[in-house]
Amino acid sequence: MTLQRKATKRIWIKEPLAIYAPEEASGGLVIEDEKITELVSEGQRPSEEVDQVFDASDLVVLPGLINTHHHFYQNLSRSFPNALNQPLFTWLENLYPLWAKLSIADISISTRLALSELLLSGCTTTVDHHYLFSHELQNAIDVQVSEASDLGMRAVLCRGSMSLGVDEGGLPPSSVVQDEKIILADSERLIKTHHDSGEGSMLQIALAPCSPFSVTRQLMEATSEIASTHNVKIHTHLGETEDETRFCLDHYGMRPLDYLEDMSMLNNEIWLAHGIHFNTNEIARLGSAKVGVSHCPSSNMILSSGICPVFELEKAGVNVGLGVDGSSSNDSSNMIQELREAMLLQRLKSGASKISHLDAIRWGTSGSAACIGRSDIGALSVGKQADIAMFSLKEPRFSGFSDALASLILSGAHKADFVLVAGNWLVENGELTGIDLEKMLADHQQASEKLVRRFDS
Repeated sequence: MTLQRKATKRIWIKEPLAIYAPEEASGGLVIEDEKITELVSEGQRPSEEVDQVFDASDLVVLPGLINTHHHFYQNLSRSFPNALNQPLFTWLENLYPLWAKLSIADISISTRLALSELLLSGCTTTVDHHYLFSHELQNAIDVQVSEASDLGMRAVLCRGSMSLGVDEGGLPPSSVVQDEKIILADSERLIKTHHDSGEGSMLQIALAPCSPFSVTRQLMEATSEIASTHNVKIHTHLGETEDETRFCLDHYGMRPLDYLEDMSMLNNEIWLAHGIHFNTNEIARLGSAKVGVSHCPSSNMILSSGICPVFELEKAGVNVGLGVDGSSSNDSSNMIQELREAMLLQRLKSGASKISHLDAIRWGTSGSAACIGRSDIGALSVGKQADIAMFSLKEPRFSGFSDALASLILSGAHKADFVLVAGNWLVENGELTGIDLEKMLADHQQASEKLVRRFDS
């Protein structure tokens, strides 16, 4: 089946095999331009005539998945030998010298590849946290804006920052840290140039000091002030490892969350990547402040960072979403697989009876939307954006299923068959529309090999 990239006026996605929606919608849903306008009950037809009928009888229909934490550029350094089998701090120390060799062309191709990989897994909105700004990468975020716009994917691009290099007691090399005045000026520029806060926004800017061990207190506070002035979100790594806790105790005399609160940054305008190492008191405070946490199960397992206490965080009132994290701490950027990893890891921690496949879907959709402060995406409801992912179960791994929604997660779906973003068909029959995938992969592999050669020379 071949569809136009742009949706016609009214499309009925008819009678799906299964659908994840807050209300009964066995008969499917109607989209009009960029929005969902009607949910159709079992055995019913849309209330008004439609221009096109899309037969979804062999497809599982989900809200578009939302990725709340990523580092696009890292897909150029997957399985890098120097960093294999290492915990976070050592992993970073071995990769920073390689990443210091990134070119602006590398940012372009890595962003394009990351967005494409995510789309093919049913992801319609993604966050990226870019904090590497060597001399050649000053306009990295602008390049990412262009790539996301060209592809038609929804994005929250985080203007990251590192100002505390090894010479100042931090972790990153001096070649990838920036002067704080430059960071703050560029943060304001990017917000004024690219940020769209309106309903249905395709592009938003957030500010993202990398971590407590890579920026000064002054930069954290100044960043928070700019974010508040312009009403944009803040994102940062926090509570990822015990090493981070020890660093904060040694340098600031307090635990990471206490440090964040001491700077008046413990509020609902911030979401945290990883959020693993919090005690009972800290979990309660996070919930009271309505902080968001991006759970990154694959990355956390690969780096042996620990297990995010998702069950406890949600019970306390924290908005929990999912993130694939960087492609070299995950070696993949597959959102539908991340849902399965999240479910399995949380069952291991909290028990099989407490965590279901529906929890995993919720974390990757409405949970992620709440995490990044979006109310217009993350659910198949009337008035929401028409961001939709559809999956076929016609693979050996699914044969014999009884519950289609459960099988999608338990049997390990890995590729979406159809994906819409704002009513536009970006994936059709498992293929990206308007993208020469073979050429992109060849260009990306070549860029990765050139990067390694620059590092070796």
